Amino acid sequence: MAAFEVIVPVYNRPGEVEELLESLCSQSFKDFGVIIVEDGSTLPCKDVVERYRGRLDVKYFVKPNGGPGLARNYGAAHASAPWLIILDSDVILPEDYFEAVRSGLAAPEGDCDAFGGPDRAHSDFTSVQKAINCSMTSFLTTGGIRGGKVKVDKFYPRSFNLGIKTEAYRELGGFSEMRFGEDIDLSIRIFKAGYRCRLLPEAWVWHKRRTNLRKFFHQVHNFGMARITLYKKYPESLKLVHTLPALFTLAVALMVLGALACSVLLPAWTAAAALSPLALWALAIFTDSTIKNKNPWIGLLSIAASFIQLIGYGSGFIRAWWKNLRIFTKTV
Repeated sequence: MAAFEVIVPVYNRPGEVEELLESLCSQSFKDFGVIIVEDGSTLPCKDVVERYRGRLDVKYFVKPNGGPGLARNYGAAHASAPWLIILDSDVILPEDYFEAVRSGLAAPEGDCDAFGGPDRAHSDFTSVQKAINCSMTSFLTTGGIRGGKVKVDKFYPRSFNLGIKTEAYRELGGFSEMRFGEDIDLSIRIFKAGYRCRLLPEAWVWHKRRTNLRKFFHQVHNFGMARITLYKKYPESLKLVHTLPALFTLAVALMVLGALACSVLLPAWTAAAALSPLALWALAIFTDSTIKNKNPWIGLLSIAASFIQLIGYGSGFIRAWWKNLRIFTKTV
């Protein structure tokens, strides 16, 4: 029996699956199996998986589309290893990923039932993907809650890089039917059940995320809506940090309206003054990203990605809150 079983749900991404499987072949630690679950794809990856059967202990299953959480549950039902590693299909592993997991779990403070790791941008990623990665991982945008060493909230493992004991996974019932926020839902239940959960900073992955800013907006908008769904299930889970994107979105709208009013009623410099807080924040994003990526173009794209990330999430949060408020007022 292998020490780990990797579970990967897939929906129309055969190219990404090939990159992931290739990185799994390069691991210095080999005692793991792989389970690929095709979640109702119209562009299957079966042929890709077949090419790796001689190089990996890989199983391939097909099921009707039901969302990533249910696909992971399907894969976990066919797993036999003591540990499950949940990965998204758009990640690539550095060759020492499993060694980092083993070292982290073997450390004196490493005894746990579940863990998560951070993500990074590969040097071969596009400029847009690197900018999106910056917006999702920078302390200036997310406060480091997605796996940074400096955080403003408790770390909740995400499904792109999550490990959990098989026994704990099954006792918790796996992932819920939520299509967005299902990983946070599982993380909340991990903590509520009293399981020990840790961040393993060295067990990081390269994460492609979305390929353009429009798709990125739709993704984070859905994340914002999912936060209200999570609040309805677990009221205590909503923290101030989760409302910040909504407050940012409202603040941006007020600043823009204020600047327009100033340009009409007051001297021109007052409009610039109204927008100066946003300009300073954008400058900080540009500087941080440019230094990290050694590329000013990525720095500029990171400004756009950061605005999209916060306004997309914030507008989704506000939309779901307003929708639920209207439903509530109609029932009282």
